[in-house]
Amino acid sequence: MKVSKIIHVSSVVVGLIGVISFLAAVFGGADNSVLGVTKIDALLCAGILILIATWLQVATIHHMMLEKRGENI
Repeated sequence: MKVSKIIHVSSVVVGLIGVISFLAAVFGGADNSVLGVTKIDALLCAGILILIATWLQVATIHHMMLEKRGENI
């Protein structure tokens, strides 16, 4: 399997986890807690996960360009 495909799949998984945790934090209960952490911590973690997914997509594009030129990493 190509490196770009592995990075792409991991980006999609991390992005989905980030979106799910964001939605859980926003629409969570009224007790100001989501899965045992505060809402602000859950929102910060969701933001970090979405940033990780974005950078993984940039890495996917980079590796696809390298694979197109025939360079192996």
